[in-house]
Amino acid sequence: MAKLEKLPAEAADRAIAGLAGWTRQDEKWIAASYRFASFPAAIAFVGRIAEIAEELNHHPFIAIDYKKVTLRLTTWHAGGMTALDVQSAERYNETYRASIAENR
Repeated sequence: MAKLEKLPAEAADRAIAGLAGWTRQDEKWIAASYRFASFPAAIAFVGRIAEIAEELNHHPFIAIDYKKVTLRLTTWHAGGMTALDVQSAERYNETYRASIAENR
């Protein structure tokens, strides 16, 4: 994998503006929380997130609070947010939308 570069502040702000539900936390982290109708639905979502993280070789911090899942991302080697964080967040949002549609 090529070395990932930390996004400049303006590029990071533009990227986060296009990611529904995600916010910047200081200069290094981005985070989003997802709510589900049930605990099993939340756990199934986490399983899908794990598959994506393995595929991208980029792993989020995951907190599970009953029916709420919070994901946090950073790229340690770059010292903050990179294009890989943005790509991961986009995939996680797509997975959430699919999960919600399944459980209607």
